[in-house]
Amino acid sequence: MNALLVQLEFELKRFKAEEKSIETIFIGGGTPSTVKPELYRPIFELLRPYIKDNAEITSEANPNSATSEWLEGMYALGVNRISFGVQSFNDEKLKKLGRAHRAVDASSAIMRAKEAGFKHLSLDLIYAVDGDTRELLAHDLQEAFKLPIDHLSAYALTIEEGTPFASTPDVANEKLALTEWFLKSIKAHFPTYEISNFGNYHSRHNLGYWEYKDYIGLGSGAVGFLKETRYYPTKDVQAYIENPLDIQSERLSEASIKTEKIFLGLRSIVGVSENILSKQELKNAQLLVNENKLTYKENCFYNDDYLLSDELALFIQQ
Repeated sequence: MNALLVQLEFELKRFKAEEKSIETIFIGGGTPSTVKPELYRPIFELLRPYIKDNAEITSEANPNSATSEWLEGMYALGVNRISFGVQSFNDEKLKKLGRAHRAVDASSAIMRAKEAGFKHLSLDLIYAVDGDTRELLAHDLQEAFKLPIDHLSAYALTIEEGTPFASTPDVANEKLALTEWFLKSIKAHFPTYEISNFGNYHSRHNLGYWEYKDYIGLGSGAVGFLKETRYYPTKDVQAYIENPLDIQSERLSEASIKTEKIFLGLRSIVGVSENILSKQELKNAQLLVNENKLTYKENCFYNDDYLLSDELALFIQQ
């Protein structure tokens, strides 16, 4: 935590942070709920002058470590949104995923967060796991929507090349159909605003990434972005503690930035501005509009089928 403070002081200077300029904060990338709120206090005290009055401040939490004491302590610091790593409401699936909590722990933790005063609550679910069925996933959604959440993230287990799943087309097709059904079922409750994110409340922190805003990446293994350059603090935790300013940088080319903006725009409600496209790319995008694969509105192209986002991005840039 002391190393984080050292890096934060450095980054605020590098970013030339101004008073009331920070729009969102996200505490994640691990298990923040195992760190006592008082250990976060110095960081919040340093950040306080820079945080906008209506800033979104989110912390991730694991259901088994988000105690009432922890939740109340974080709320007192100014955290106003909690994102729970629930993954499933099926105990056997949780065991398979190596999670330490049970389904009942997840429901209880979310209710505790509501009682602590948090206005915005989110949870994560994982799908495309071996053994998933419509019945199991329908139960996950049924339990999720019983809770006082206004946001849900749904992530598929990554399928690596060379695995049995990747080499079995019939199984792949079956799982694709299950994926389409699952995502449509979520959309029946919550509008989607990115391929993996749904909610009556749209996380401003999430949107900031897709809108290509600058952001500080604080901590070992984090990533920061400022004016076409990415910053990577060391991934070695002990090395980070010894020198939190051991930060590598990567200057992005114009072509890389354009590709990322197209990719991110087509997998979210952000869309793609026609101003960044070449003549040929505009022609390709217009062809997709004519084929009802994209919509065009106010100088931007939008995609309604996020499962096709990669293919559409490749087509535009071919």
